[in-house]
Amino acid sequence: MDISVLGVDLGKNVCSVVGLDASGAVVMRRKVRRETLIALAEKLPPCVVGMEACCGAHYLGRVFAAHGHDVRLMSPEYVRPYIKAQKNDDRDAEGIAEAVTRPTMRFVELKSQDQLDMQTLHRSRDRLVGERTALINQLRAILLERGMVAPQGKWKLEQFLAVLMDEQGGAGLSSRMIVLVADARAQWAELDRRISAFEAEFVRWVKENEEARRLTTIPGVGPIGKLRPWTRSRRVARPGSPSVHHWRQAEAARNQQTRQQVSAQTVDPWSARRAALYSGARHAAWPVGERADEQDPSQCRGRRLGQQAGEDRCSAGNRLTPGRYPWPPRIRSVGAKAPVVQARFARG
Repeated sequence: MDISVLGVDLGKNVCSVVGLDASGAVVMRRKVRRETLIALAEKLPPCVVGMEACCGAHYLGRVFAAHGHDVRLMSPEYVRPYIKAQKNDDRDAEGIAEAVTRPTMRFVELKSQDQLDMQTLHRSRDRLVGERTALINQLRAILLERGMVAPQGKWKLEQFLAVLMDEQGGAGLSSRMIVLVADARAQWAELDRRISAFEAEFVRWVKENEEARRLTTIPGVGPIGKLRPWTRSRRVARPGSPSVHHWRQAEAARNQQTRQQVSAQTVDPWSARRAALYSGARHAAWPVGERADEQDPSQCRGRRLGQQAGEDRCSAGNRLTPGRYPWPPRIRSVGAKAPVVQARFARG
């Protein structure tokens, strides 16, 4: 069989394998165990091996790569569109084989054993931190049911329990609850010890690894991530500034800052006259009696239209008396027609 692409749907014990030739036709369908799959990969000529990036894929990927195969791991969400109806293991393997041949497919880099070990250490520490958080929340809820409001924060709760249990002897708690709280505090201390051991291992590994040492030179990046729990690498920003989620947001922030600076330096004659009108300096505002053709050509068209509208609504014998000035006109667009000007007048 001339197999160019091998799609593998991994399972705990049994794996489905589909082989494609150079034209993309299916030439092989099998169900094999993991041990048999490794032996099959040794017999096949070098080809492209596609798998989903799941548990055990990196180990098998390293084994296949040692026999000269081109191993490509893909995210399961990218493989799903290539799986046909009536989903089963054979259809999954066929969809994997088809997806791995796509030129726009994104692949997952094959991890080494050391990288997997460090990833396991981080996940183990996260599990212990989650257990400690759940224990602290339970302790706070137990005290609240007894009318004791514990302060927020791990350190504050620890001080609160030290005063309640060590100095006051568990005042306000029953004998059974005193035993339970003491047991929870012992578990808390043990979790702190185990978490500290993981953190010491991380610090030791950072000192030995050259790439990790270079990463720690970035402000906000540490061996354990205590400075700030960055959920994405693109959110890391310089210290003292808000985190920049994307370069487009940074560009928009700079543009907004520039617009604010230009706006602060530019003198708007219309805003100045309106401010003078609101402040009571009515002599600084423009009179209604002036015609539009007598205005300064540099003034905006909406203002001249506003004065014309004011003159049209007020007859020659019923004009506003000196000192009565209209409010700033409002201009609105109605479809594709010319702007409609509404002028409001002050009444006194």
